[in-house]
Amino acid sequence: MKRRTRLSPNFNARPGAGAIDMLILHYTGMKTAGEALDRLCDPAAKVSAHYLIDEDGTVWQLVDELKRAWHAGISSWHGRSDINAVSIGIELVNPGHEFGYRSFPEAQMGALEELARAIIARHPIPARHVLGHSDIAPQRKQDPGELFDWARLAGAGIGLWPDFGAPVEPPQTADAVQAALTAIGYARPIAGKGDAEMAAVVTAFQRHFRPALCDGAVDAETRHRIAILARMAI
Repeated sequence: MKRRTRLSPNFNARPGAGAIDMLILHYTGMKTAGEALDRLCDPAAKVSAHYLIDEDGTVWQLVDELKRAWHAGISSWHGRSDINAVSIGIELVNPGHEFGYRSFPEAQMGALEELARAIIARHPIPARHVLGHSDIAPQRKQDPGELFDWARLAGAGIGLWPDFGAPVEPPQTADAVQAALTAIGYARPIAGKGDAEMAAVVTAFQRHFRPALCDGAVDAETRHRIAILARMAI
């Protein structure tokens, strides 16, 4: 794994003495790695991440892990809203849905596995807290998206990919689906915006746990997979 450093000014101190217990994966959503690095290191942009991994596997460290990088934005998981305070953020170079979304190459995925294993060895990050930006901000974000190989990552000991063939009683009503998604960790839709916001949450779940079809529809397979994850009391 090739390592390089380009320090970003966009960070601050982590509040309190809480443990770093989340790992959040992003894609850059920009046309080139250079553009992404420039933005993550631009004080006017007020965004950053701890690491950026280029498509050739080069790992750039931008912010010290013990500092609070600004990568999660307005987000939540299990009711926690300051995700930046307790997480490590990794940006994967990829043009994203706006500029020609594509698969993440082998060199990049291999570097991510090596880096993530080292991060997890340093911090108490459980598998259920290895998440995508879309998981913690489903109303705003799509990354790292449906082409990201979560199953592979879990097979390498990073993150969660359960046995989706296990028998389980799926939720049948809209309220039961929402309750199960909330049990997993996803934010509840705001009152009065239920249908559109609920569809965004379901789509985020599908991007992570049912990537073959991410349409926001609560079909039978989606219900089954939601039930599997909810049963694990994530």
